[in-house]
Amino acid sequence: MTIHPLTTPQSIKSITYTGLNQGIRLIVLGAVHGNETCGTQGIQRIMAELDSGLLEIHSGQVTFIPITNPLAYQLVQRSGDRNLNRNLCPTDAPQDFEDHIANALCPLLAAHDVLLDLHSFHAAGGEPFIMLGPENNTRDLEPFALAAEEEALAVRLGPRRIVDGWLDTYARGVHNRLNNPQISDRAQLLNTDPRYGVGTTEYMRAHGGYALTLECGQHNDPQAPEIAYQAIRNTLAHLQLVDLPCPTVQTQLEVLRIDEVIDKQHVADRFHKAWVSFDLLTKGDPIGIREDGSDVQASRSGFILFPNPTALPGNEWFYYAKRSERGIDGIVAS
Repeated sequence: MTIHPLTTPQSIKSITYTGLNQGIRLIVLGAVHGNETCGTQGIQRIMAELDSGLLEIHSGQVTFIPITNPLAYQLVQRSGDRNLNRNLCPTDAPQDFEDHIANALCPLLAAHDVLLDLHSFHAAGGEPFIMLGPENNTRDLEPFALAAEEEALAVRLGPRRIVDGWLDTYARGVHNRLNNPQISDRAQLLNTDPRYGVGTTEYMRAHGGYALTLECGQHNDPQAPEIAYQAIRNTLAHLQLVDLPCPTVQTQLEVLRIDEVIDKQHVADRFHKAWVSFDLLTKGDPIGIREDGSDVQASRSGFILFPNPTALPGNEWFYYAKRSERGIDGIVAS
C-alpha cells in the first residue's frame, strides 16, 4: 500500500436506521471520490433530521456511509491509491487502500436492495444528471431485470437529465487502452481489464439490487448539497421508508446514451478549451491536441461528457454521448 503523509484510515463509518415494519433496504453513499463532498453534506443533513425525530424510518432499513473513501477525503482528492469506483470487488490479497475499502463496502452493498450513490463533477457549469443502468437484458456483460424499478426511482430524484450506456462503452474502450505504451503503474493497468468499469452501481446490480448514481453538480457548487439532500428525501419517500408525500415525477426528461470513450494518451495531451459535460459537438469540432501536435476532432455530432483535463495517460479523457431513444415513464413499479 502506498505510504501517505497523513495517518491512513483503518475504518469506514456506516450508520443504519431500521424501521419496525418490513420494507426495502436502501444504502446511500457519499464521498466515494474524496473531493466530492455534496453527498456527505446531504447525508449529514438527513441524519440530523432522523436523529432529532423530524424524520423517522418506519419501514425497511437505510444505511448511510457519509465518507466512503476516507483516505481520499482526508487528502481532498479524487482517490487514495486508485479510483474506488472502478474494478470494485472483494479480494483476498488487497494491494492498495481502495482494495481494503472494497472488502468492507462490497458486503454492505450486497446486503441491501437499492443504492443511491451521490457524486459531483469538476468542470464549472452544467446541470445535475443521473447515471442509469441498462435496460432489461440477459447478456454476459451486465444482465439486469430491474430496469422498471430503477427508472421509477430515477424520475423521482429531481434532475431532468438521465444518461445510460456506461459499462458497454467502457468495455469497448478497453480494447484501445491495451495498446497504450504509457500505461505503467497498477492503477493504470487495472484500467485495461473490462471489469475495471465496475463501480458501486454495477456491483449492486450484479448482486440482485438496483442502483443510481446522481451527479449533483460541480464540486463547489453551493446548490450541490441541496440536490443531494432532496434526492435522499425523495428516495426515502418513494421507497416508503418514511412518512413523506410521494415525490413528483420529472416529466421533462432528456435521455442520453454514452457511446464512446476517448483516452488520454500522453500527459501533454490538452483540450482546446475548458469543456463542460453536455457541451454540444458538431462533427469536425476541435476538441483537443495530442502531445505530437495532432488534432482531436469530434467524430460525430452529439455531446461531450466527463471531460477531464487532469486525466492520467491510459485513462478516460472524455466521452461522446448522443440522444437516446430509450423510453422512460417511471410508471411501472412506482
